[in-house]
Amino acid sequence: MPLKPLLAAAFLVATAAAAAANPSFWKSEWPDTDFGTTIIGDWTEILSGGPPKDGIPALDDPAFRPVAGETRLAPREPVIAVELDGETPRAYPIRYLTWHEIANDVIGDVPVAVTFCPLCNSGPTFDRRVAGRVLSFGVSGKLRNSDMVMYDRETESWWQQAIGEGIVGEMTGVQLTQIPSWMESWQEFAARNPDGLVMDQPDWPRSYGRNPYVNYDSSRRPFLYNGEMPPHGIPALARVVRVGDRAWPLERLAEAGEVTEAGVTITWTEGQASALDTAEIGAGKEVGTIRVRDAAGADVAHDVMFAFAFHAFWPDGTWMLE
Repeated sequence: MPLKPLLAAAFLVATAAAAAANPSFWKSEWPDTDFGTTIIGDWTEILSGGPPKDGIPALDDPAFRPVAGETRLAPREPVIAVELDGETPRAYPIRYLTWHEIANDVIGDVPVAVTFCPLCNSGPTFDRRVAGRVLSFGVSGKLRNSDMVMYDRETESWWQQAIGEGIVGEMTGVQLTQIPSWMESWQEFAARNPDGLVMDQPDWPRSYGRNPYVNYDSSRRPFLYNGEMPPHGIPALARVVRVGDRAWPLERLAEAGEVTEAGVTITWTEGQASALDTAEIGAGKEVGTIRVRDAAGADVAHDVMFAFAFHAFWPDGTWMLE
């Protein structure tokens, strides 16, 4: 759905969702979810994003093709790169994750969930193993602070995508392990990994390559978000680089090119299009590519998300300003 109809309907959806924000109402759709175990103090924090449970279909065991055989992606199109030691690097195009939001995959012997929430621009990758069991994740259709609420099919617990934490059900309070991954342009990934793999186009009737949230990252307010705006005059939909509970404004990093602070070195390079700007993802405005490394040069788990989402989930977090 284009952005303007989405925003026009936001008030009506939020009002209806708030009225129905009650576990007894949800129980028919979620009979196996333990709503008595939760960190949620006010159920009106959770809203319907519109689609029902699995209305946005997560991908399971996605197919891949060699980098050399990929012809559909534009050079500047964003992909999520996952490069595990000893394994062939894999790229997960945002043109597919925009419509599916989760890809349940296995790389070597590591089961992973590669995620992307367009409303928060949040794209962390998680290890799907929890206490000796492997979970598989789906899209609940619910939002909290405009961020996707995932669920696991094994216990039907609900999870907050941006923070990787169980928020409702048996898995409440459990923290998923975030795996280092990063969003970069297709041409960057392909140049570095000519023998790598790229997720193939899913077999679903979707407008892959098109952005259903046209001009979203130029909006003044997030979709279905009623929380506080970020401090320091930072626009709600400005991108920030989150490492732990610290956030670096992307604008600052783009001007500096490289910053070494708080035990990490963050670099910004030109060449990646925004997935949330123009109708054609590959033609979006420049946002650049971020890499975060520690003192030894190893990649560090991080996220590039909108400022409002960082403030919502890390209200006491540290803003790394000039």
